[in-house]
Amino acid sequence: MTEFDHLPYRPCAGVMLVNHANLVFVGQRIDNPEDAWQMPQGGIDPGEEAEAAAIRELGEETGVSAGLVDILARTREDLVYDLPPELVGKVWKGRFRGQRQSWFLARFNGADSDIDIQTAHPEFRAWRWVEPVQLPSLIVPFKRKLYEDIVTEFSPYLAA
Repeated sequence: MTEFDHLPYRPCAGVMLVNHANLVFVGQRIDNPEDAWQMPQGGIDPGEEAEAAAIRELGEETGVSAGLVDILARTREDLVYDLPPELVGKVWKGRFRGQRQSWFLARFNGADSDIDIQTAHPEFRAWRWVEPVQLPSLIVPFKRKLYEDIVTEFSPYLAA
């Protein structure tokens, strides 16, 4: 038990965006000084469906529109992570202990030139394509298990 167990998880959706070489989009967050890279993800608005939130977040963070992606899969269940104690109370106005995330695997049908991280409210300072197996080593440590689970669940869709 921790002092934060009473707090709920923030509802969230994420996208593992893969190109035709089965490489995964990752962005380096503007607000994190660490050399950490993550996939597009964000909160689900009240009344919004998880898939709609995932596509909206993808557009807000990468400039990639819904017409450039095909949803291939969704995680069988939501995945959860807890924030480290030093971050609880500092992010999301202290209302959440972590996130409960629905993840979607999406095939990117556009060109690299269709990706534009200089959006209205930029979240990434850089982006690149990586092998799926690299994802857990690129994310902040407290999300590593989550990324391992995502890679494991979507790996059957990524076999060459």
